[in-house]
Amino acid sequence: MKPSSAVLFSIVFSLVLASCDSNRVFDSYKSVPQSWHKDSVVSFKVNPPDSTKAYNLFVNLRNTNQYKYNNLFLIVEMVFPHGKTIKDTLEYRMADPSGKLLGEGITGVKENKLWYKEQVVFNETGEYKVNIQHAMRENGKVNGVVELEGITDVGFRIEKPQNK
Repeated sequence: MKPSSAVLFSIVFSLVLASCDSNRVFDSYKSVPQSWHKDSVVSFKVNPPDSTKAYNLFVNLRNTNQYKYNNLFLIVEMVFPHGKTIKDTLEYRMADPSGKLLGEGITGVKENKLWYKEQVVFNETGEYKVNIQHAMRENGKVNGVVELEGITDVGFRIEKPQNK
């Protein structure tokens, strides 16, 4: 391939990839240090674009093979602009019964797009805040996992619902 053809191909390929994600409204990740401390809250500030339309919300995670559990418990809190708060405790499956980690990715890092809420209408104007914290416990133990290993990034995503 000639150099000018390679550049043109790269530009076209980039545009195709960008257009494939036309449902994205908000998508942000924050890195987790070497382990995710149980008291560490990952926060996202969001200003939704349209208060009349419904959106689907996701928690996105990137994890490595160091993640040693089959599931993941999260506490997700949404703080509305006028002070109302909704707090959910959520459980996600992270591995199949054989222990193979779920998610997308061919390398040692898997990416998981986890449903949080669907058909949400942001009817209050202003900034919303989403707080995400892990709530992992080992079987038979009262105290939670203090340092959760294997999670590298925590993200939050808002999408327009896909037309059917």
